[in-house]
Amino acid sequence: MKFADWIDPFAPAGSPPPQTLAKFFGWALAGAWPVLAMAGALSIVAGVIEVVAALILGRVVDAALATDAATVFADESGILWASLVFFVLLRPAIFGVSSYFQTIMVQPNLLNLVLSRLHRHTLGQSVTFFDNDFAGRISQKEMQCSRALTDVVIEMIHTVLFAVASVVGAILLLGTVDWRIAAGLLAWMVIYGLLIRYYMPRVRVRSKARAGARAMVTGQVVDTITNIKTVKLFAHADHEDRAALGAMSDYRNRALEFGQVSVAFRFWLMTLAGLLPVLLVGGALWYWSRGLVSAGDIAATGAVALRLAQMTGWVSFTLMALYSNLGEVEDGMRTLSPPHRLVDKPGAGELTVPEGRLQFDGLGFRYGRDAGGIEHINLDIAPGEKVGLVGASGAGKSTLVALLLRMYDAEEGRILIDGQDIAGVTQESLRRKIGMVTQETAMFNRSALDNIRYGRPDASFEEVVAAARKAEAHEFIEGMQDHKGRRGYEAHLGERGVKLSGGQRQRIALARAILKDAPILVLDEATSALDSEVEAAIQGALERVMEGKTVLAIAHRLSTVADMDRIVVLDEGRIAEEGTHEALLAKGGFYARYWARQSGGFTQARAAE
Repeated sequence: MKFADWIDPFAPAGSPPPQTLAKFFGWALAGAWPVLAMAGALSIVAGVIEVVAALILGRVVDAALATDAATVFADESGILWASLVFFVLLRPAIFGVSSYFQTIMVQPNLLNLVLSRLHRHTLGQSVTFFDNDFAGRISQKEMQCSRALTDVVIEMIHTVLFAVASVVGAILLLGTVDWRIAAGLLAWMVIYGLLIRYYMPRVRVRSKARAGARAMVTGQVVDTITNIKTVKLFAHADHEDRAALGAMSDYRNRALEFGQVSVAFRFWLMTLAGLLPVLLVGGALWYWSRGLVSAGDIAATGAVALRLAQMTGWVSFTLMALYSNLGEVEDGMRTLSPPHRLVDKPGAGELTVPEGRLQFDGLGFRYGRDAGGIEHINLDIAPGEKVGLVGASGAGKSTLVALLLRMYDAEEGRILIDGQDIAGVTQESLRRKIGMVTQETAMFNRSALDNIRYGRPDASFEEVVAAARKAEAHEFIEGMQDHKGRRGYEAHLGERGVKLSGGQRQRIALARAILKDAPILVLDEATSALDSEVEAAIQGALERVMEGKTVLAIAHRLSTVADMDRIVVLDEGRIAEEGTHEALLAKGGFYARYWARQSGGFTQARAAE
């Protein structure tokens, strides 16, 4: 096994993310702790090595001063060779191994480990979670939180542990020179610690605010770009510019607040760092003038003092970045870690659909106290039956389909598929058994092949082509070419399929549904976005998709469901009528009025009023 694979970068977490910072770190890093411990131990050894280097320098100076200059290399060959081995071989080897652990074994794997866990948890959120936020903001939070958490761990290993080991080693070393010099360093460390304690929480808070404002900028920009055609259609570029500038202005203000605390911290830090060499070297010189320490001790103390002074700035800026990253982790955690609202029941099994019978039993659901929904829906759809679902906007058609797909949990009643309550099966197995074609056809900015194969990812190329032929999509796919010269099934469709016409997108969606071959098919306004000529052209493809399946078809255009086995009319969340097209026309109720208006009777109806 390669060293770089000691951390599995895609290992699942096994549980939802906690909502407290320490536990969140434990959840994110689970499985990586052994390698992190080894990397930390190497960093501590590297920190001690820095102190040993100063000690060896002092011993070499003392040995040189105690020996005649002409014979120093012969008389002190032992310590000189030992110093050579230490500086040329041992020290580089330890630093190299430590760097390998941090940059090869830890950093790239850790980023992917945290990101994959956050992304899996986010994918499991309900549709409401995504409805309530910007898509760009959510994606930004995933990357931001993963990167920040990884940076915290790396800096803890690379800087904090290294610095702590160096400081402890330096205090011990200076204790061998004179305990009062060591005490001076300890006192300086206390003041340094108080400075860190005062400023770091302020850095953390302001960093969290800055991260939130930055994510809002991303969300606003992505929202505008995603809807760029609407922006141009309504000539609202200025409006969107003002909205973006408002988010940018807030981000700028948060960045200025962060910068203010950062400048103050750096000023006092550099002042304190400047005092360290004066304190240590001055003390060593004072005691040397009284014959209490050697020249080598002064050299060792000077080396330690200069190294610690340099390290002070490095460590403090790292700590500032570390606390800044902690703020970003907290901000991302707050957005991404809420528990899933829609979960599988413990012990939920796989849905099996031997026949395809659908039963809506006393079903009720409302989006809010005064919002729309459905009430007391009782509907039995036989295996292979094709049922049209019609009604005015807000009548509850889409709600019924959303509950069937378990995008929401029913508040009353239940839905059965072949006698199995869908609340007791896994969501994945439920949705695998239901094919769906919608009015707003979802397309990925991927190849035509990938978009069709989304219906069944393990399908062969030949099976994809066969599905495309049945959907009457093969010919136009073969003629496609994207901006990178990719042709046919390898051509990319653009974001949300913008390079295709409405009819072409719908044919791709039908090919996807044919390939999925689910026993239950839902058509949600599948042709309402198409003109009559295009609709007629793909009617044959629709009929092939519906063969042998239980079908539930939502339609505003009644001509698309007139040939269904049965039509169900919803009104204000209840079933108002049901029957065949002819029976409902003869009844003269809701459906008959809808049909009269759509078939040219609207003018007569107005004249009769």
